[in-house]
Amino acid sequence: MARILVMTDNPLLACALRDMAADMGLAVPHQWHWACAKGSLPLFSSSGIEIDEMRLNGFPGEYWERFDLVISAHCKQLFPAEMVRTVRCINIHPGLNPHNRGWFPQVFSILNGLPVGATIHEIDEQLDHGAIIAQEEVPVHAWDTSKDVYDRVQKAEISLLREHLPTILSGTYKTTLPATEGNINLKKDFNSLLRLDVNEQMTMGQAIDRLRALTHLPYRNAYFIDPKSGKKVFVSIYLQPES
Repeated sequence: MARILVMTDNPLLACALRDMAADMGLAVPHQWHWACAKGSLPLFSSSGIEIDEMRLNGFPGEYWERFDLVISAHCKQLFPAEMVRTVRCINIHPGLNPHNRGWFPQVFSILNGLPVGATIHEIDEQLDHGAIIAQEEVPVHAWDTSKDVYDRVQKAEISLLREHLPTILSGTYKTTLPATEGNINLKKDFNSLLRLDVNEQMTMGQAIDRLRALTHLPYRNAYFIDPKSGKKVFVSIYLQPES
């Protein structure tokens, strides 16, 4: 039986994986190990999953060599090159590779109109770049915020996992290579969007897209600086289509 390490900072996906494994009769404690980034541990307090904090770059190779498969389920850490060369590593990615690889694909898809969805792929030494096992595009509506699209993507991820987990665990899946290198957005690219310049000129459509791309409650993303108090004023938008 394969020994599996799940690196995750997402309780929803972690619980979905656990339940699927249990349905397959595979959720044996000594076969599955769960780990998250430092600071993410409180997210799992009510999940029922026994999970450890782990800093991937702080662990020697002999640690991950204990495993036959490593699954990244919205893990915030980059996998070390040595790790992906040594162990088979699979990523559950909330984007439609190769479009908007990297941070928060749904944010950038709202802004640049590129497709978004869910992708399960092999991990190589580049970010969100490896051979594709399965993917599903999801729609983006004019009234969607970042959270609306992200929730839709997570449903697609769970659906893909339910269909493909048996072949992922056995290593019998088939892959396809992305047609192009696509594009990539880093955390700094997202951070550069957050501060709103109240004097910036743009169309109303561009302004709405900027705000809905940054609306992901309960997080506080977009803000402007009040010139009188010097305080940040956080901004989100509410959109409702006609019924």
